[in-house]
Amino acid sequence: MNTNRLATNVKSLGAWLLVTFIAAALGAWASRDAPAFYAALVKPDWAPPAGVFGPVWTVLYLMMAIAAWLVWKVRGFSTAPRTLTLYLVQLAANALWSWLFFGWHLGAAAFYEVLVLWLLVLATVVTFWRARRLAGALMLPYLAWVSFATALTFAVWQRNPQLLG
Repeated sequence: MNTNRLATNVKSLGAWLLVTFIAAALGAWASRDAPAFYAALVKPDWAPPAGVFGPVWTVLYLMMAIAAWLVWKVRGFSTAPRTLTLYLVQLAANALWSWLFFGWHLGAAAFYEVLVLWLLVLATVVTFWRARRLAGALMLPYLAWVSFATALTFAVWQRNPQLLG
């Protein structure tokens, strides 16, 4: 690999990491009071402790950014605008969920939004898989986590009408 190509790859990976972690930061901003709020919620027995979410999301965001970069490397943004735009839309939906649930305490809106997010993530997995299987595979843990988050959002919303009205 020549130096110019390596530099381009490093820069493009950095750009996808930056875009992805900006979305993560926006969600984290909405979740800055999440530990206290999460502790006050009535949760199902299968709900993870608050300390699990940060490390899991960090790994998932890293995998998502690498997957987007792999698709970009194969197709570029000009030849795969729908695929990469879909990624960006689901990323925005991901950040929005944190605002709905932790920022604004809107349980119903967070639940319906996470259903939309799940569909967007599924569509992203499929389109990434078609572009490059490894990229689609890197998105599968994210789809699994959003599936779990969907069930958890519903269960917590139902148990906490006073806090998530």
